[in-house]
Amino acid sequence: MDDKDIYITNRENVVWLVEHYKRKWPFETVIIDELSSFKSSRAQRFRALKRVRPMMKRVIGLTGTPAPNSLMDLWPQMYLLDQGERLGKTITEYREKYFHPGAGSGHVVYEWLLNDGAEERIYQKLADICISMKSKDYLKLPPRTNNTIEVTLSPKELKQYRTLERDYILEDKGGDVVAANAAVLANKLLQIANGAIYDEDGKTHAIHNKKLEALSQVVDEAQGQPVLVFYNYKHDLERIKKQFPEAKVLDVKAGDVEKWNAGKIPILLVQPQSAAHGLNLQAGGHIIVWFSLVWSLEYYQQANARLDRQGQKQPVIVHHLVAKDTIDENVMKVLAGKAENQNELLQALKARVKEIRG
Repeated sequence: MDDKDIYITNRENVVWLVEHYKRKWPFETVIIDELSSFKSSRAQRFRALKRVRPMMKRVIGLTGTPAPNSLMDLWPQMYLLDQGERLGKTITEYREKYFHPGAGSGHVVYEWLLNDGAEERIYQKLADICISMKSKDYLKLPPRTNNTIEVTLSPKELKQYRTLERDYILEDKGGDVVAANAAVLANKLLQIANGAIYDEDGKTHAIHNKKLEALSQVVDEAQGQPVLVFYNYKHDLERIKKQFPEAKVLDVKAGDVEKWNAGKIPILLVQPQSAAHGLNLQAGGHIIVWFSLVWSLEYYQQANARLDRQGQKQPVIVHHLVAKDTIDENVMKVLAGKAENQNELLQALKARVKEIRG
């Protein structure tokens, strides 16, 4: 290893780095950007850093979404900072102290709920080690507008949606679409809200073009200004590309970030999971369209931050294409913070199915 002051690597190389140095770990100070990507105590990257954590004198963690799903996500991140001093040496100790079982089956617990007063006690434990700095308090950013564009399905299209919602199965001429459980059903319903759905053989079945029509209107109203479009499913991507041949799917290795920021890409198509962190796109545009909604608040916030960040010169507009009377509306409530956490989405879905079935 050459003698340098600062070494930079990405989180994908963390496991390799630990295996390479083992007990000869040379870095006294470690700064972890996007600390929330270490939120799982089962992940290899967390376990790797945990092994060498005693050999570090100082660890600094940076993240804009410390608890993207629930406060359970905090324990692995805090352990890397203080080796369990504040929230406990194990995830089990943390869980038993601040949470109690919610939904489950037998000895298997699917959901952990906060005990009364636990949230405040957790925050008090972390008060001396965490600093919260909001960009709007320190940076003068242009205003951001969140806009909901409702699309209305035809009676026939809505009937297909309701059939799947009610029966967990949608019969189609080319094949049946079956949803095995509530989580799978939520995924299928999001697909239909977007306009297409996969059957059991992976074949795409088109349902409607309402969101494509709404996207066309946004592009027209942009009057040549670049538009950043977030999609989720492959069939969304295929249908958007067919409608807009000039659209480009983000390829970082091909220099698309530079091309976008230079104004050479009119419509950039991005999957939020693949572009949630580290991309600076603010110089290329200020208009975002969520063609496909995601109910991960972390992905949502980080994706919007590709444009809504330091260096942005124009007011940012975030359009959400929402299919009326569908699961899209539940997702928007979660993203707006009107639901306690992401589990609310599945709970609302289960309640809706129960209501329909009588």
